[in-house]
This record gives sequence, C-alpha cells and structure tokens, in this order.
Amino acid sequence: MHLITRDELKQKLENGDSFKLVMTMHEIAFQQAHIPDSINIYRLEDALILLHPDDDIVVYCTHETCRASVLAYRLLAENGYRQVRRYAGGLSDWSAAGYPLAGQVAL
Repeated sequence: MHLITRDELKQKLENGDSFKLVMTMHEIAFQQAHIPDSINIYRLEDALILLHPDDDIVVYCTHETCRASVLAYRLLAENGYRQVRRYAGGLSDWSAAGYPLAGQVAL
C-alpha cells in the first residue's frame, strides 16, 4: 500500500497539484468535517465511476485504523488505478496538526 504523509498532502494542496482527494466516509461525516478540496465517495462502486484510472488519487477517512480508506485503496488498485495513495492519519491527524477543516465544524 502506498501512503502519503500529512506534510506531503499539505504540500500538494498548497502547490495546487492536480489530484483527487477522496474522503471515504458517509456523506453525513463529510458534511461535518473534511479536508478542504476533498470530494466524498462513500460507496465503493461509485469510485470506479467517478474516478479515472489515470487520476492521481489520495484516499482518507477518520483515523489510522479506519478501514474505509483501506477498502477504497484496495478496490482502486485491484481495478487498475495506478496512482493511488492512502493518507492513513485521516481527519484526526490533519486536525491534530492544526490544519484547516471544511464542513460544519469549520463554521
């Protein structure tokens, strides 16, 4: 499994890199809090429709042991998506660093 660190992800966002940042939690959780510029894909089958195999993709969920991003990563990798990484720390790691969140908690 290819991982991306919090600082690498922050740098990609600051650089304006072209990539898909995907929160793999339910829509309600996404509405509450997500990393800015994220899209929400909860249903795994939707990932295969909404993402292209050539996309640069980073998946994440709430914390390091959250299985949603692991399952999304595996599904994409097994279906020929070549540039997929997992941000294992997820929302808890991002917010612990004091980085901004979007959603209702950001209000």
